[in-house]
Amino acid sequence: MRLLLFFLIVLAALPAWAGQTPSAPPAAPAQQTTQPRRGRMNTREFLGLGREPEKESAARGAKLYGPACGFCHGPAARGAEGPNLVRSTIVLHDDKGEVIGPIIRGGRPGTPMPAFPAFTPEELHDIAEFLHMQVELAVNRSTYKPLNVVTGDPKAGQSFFSGDGKCTTCHSVTGDLAHVGAKYEPADLQAAILYPAARGSDAAAPQATITLPSGKTLTGKIKHLDDFYVSFYDAAGNYQSVNLEKGVKVDVEDKLIAHRRMLDQMNDTRMHDLAAYLVTLK
Repeated sequence: MRLLLFFLIVLAALPAWAGQTPSAPPAAPAQQTTQPRRGRMNTREFLGLGREPEKESAARGAKLYGPACGFCHGPAARGAEGPNLVRSTIVLHDDKGEVIGPIIRGGRPGTPMPAFPAFTPEELHDIAEFLHMQVELAVNRSTYKPLNVVTGDPKAGQSFFSGDGKCTTCHSVTGDLAHVGAKYEPADLQAAILYPAARGSDAAAPQATITLPSGKTLTGKIKHLDDFYVSFYDAAGNYQSVNLEKGVKVDVEDKLIAHRRMLDQMNDTRMHDLAAYLVTLK
């Protein structure tokens, strides 16, 4: 009887239970979705460089470093009788002169490094900045500037241009070379003299005319040519290769042949003289 009564009570409660919506489990604590920003690694981070040296301070430091330190460590701190400071762990561990300064002021007893007690804290800071700039220039290639190549005699260059060099056969200082000295950096002009085909001009590529045994001709810019085959790009830009079997004739038109022959006459003096002359064509 009691069991029946319990069963009836349960049946009566089912509709109420069925109408209830199960309570949602407690919300998990909100997770932080913001991730640390990871931007592109810039050049300085990639090279392991610290802060950028102060240019004005480094320039002042150069004037102090030269007479006091350059005779031993070299004018650019690359070493001479004394060690290379660009590779020095002391310089690399320094930030603003806090490590370098005391060594310069007090010297290094027991070594040839003398003391320079007369330098002020500001001057020591400037010398440290100069040394950090030398590290920067040695490591960070993006700051590299070509050395001045204008060391020749422009008059001698002009004489070679118009005479033995036979440059006027193809070029004119009032035509294709007009104002060339203002259009290009001196280092680029010198490179164009020595490596004209490397300037990226399609016109510099040798042209080939291939005549097949059937009489059909093919033309294009040479990619490769040897005793066995010629490969080239035709006018449509398609790559083609032809075996140099019997009856195949290849005629090459090289617009840079005069440049290539001129290199046989070139030496350091003529190269710098010619570059110095071209720079004057403003």
